[in-house]
Amino acid sequence: MNQQQNKSLLAGIIQSRGIYVVLLPGVVWYILFAYFPLFGLSLAFKTFKANLGIIGSPWIGLQNYVYVFRDQAFMEAVFRTIKINILRLLITFPVPIILALAINEVRVGRLKKILQTVYTFPNFLSWIIVSSILTNTLGQNGFFNGLIVLLGGKSVNILGTAKYFLPLAYLSDIWKTAGWGAIIYLAAIAGIDVEQYEAAEIDGASRFQRIIHISLAGIKGTIVVMFILAMGYLMSAGFDQLFNISNAATMKEAEILDMYIYRVTFKAASDFSFSSAVSLLRSVINFVLLISADRISKMISGQGLFG
Repeated sequence: MNQQQNKSLLAGIIQSRGIYVVLLPGVVWYILFAYFPLFGLSLAFKTFKANLGIIGSPWIGLQNYVYVFRDQAFMEAVFRTIKINILRLLITFPVPIILALAINEVRVGRLKKILQTVYTFPNFLSWIIVSSILTNTLGQNGFFNGLIVLLGGKSVNILGTAKYFLPLAYLSDIWKTAGWGAIIYLAAIAGIDVEQYEAAEIDGASRFQRIIHISLAGIKGTIVVMFILAMGYLMSAGFDQLFNISNAATMKEAEILDMYIYRVTFKAASDFSFSSAVSLLRSVINFVLLISADRISKMISGQGLFG
């Protein structure tokens, strides 16, 4: 880069200094909390010694991964994570799309805003609060069982029964996140040319046909991007939720890979090198899934996230 180019670059930065000031906090956050901690991944190839620190701990190469693949609990956690999150993707992913299409068809502006607020509000509740709501509603002494007993029935241990755990997890996930996800699709629908709807209505298209052939077709690119991003989190999605809504009776159904890492790191005899190895492997799998989903999407629909 010559001197003239340096001056042009500096002049461009000065001219757009407001944008760079706004970007600065986000850049600093990523450096401190996303890139700087990557140094700790070296523990995946070491035996961690607290007195020696990360730098001084001895290298053992791929020995941690030998232990990882010998652990039956690890393999079970991997397959359980894949099963839970693929089902989560199939069940919960379409809901925000359907919700956005339904809200978009509401013609009363005030009602539309009220619905958006009502459906979005649960997203701002933490999973700890949602867990408390579930306990107070569906627990042994909760509202639901109290109503059943009042009507002469027998209480049902919903939160403590393994077969109810996954349906409850998916339903609570939909309740909490569907409204927030719908905002993205509503924003995409807002970008569709209104003249397309008017022309379709003149041509005699029904409301359902306009939804399918204009609204849904118009947000296809957004759906593809969101699906690819969801695939990139397939091995790490759901920890906050499952950790908070599970209990001793349902723990076997809930132990996905992140919960396995948590247990190995903090509950059992702490082995930071082992848990770092598992975390790195999980990230690699997520990366492979992300790239694979992008390539498959590009082959099928001609649209992808990475060009």
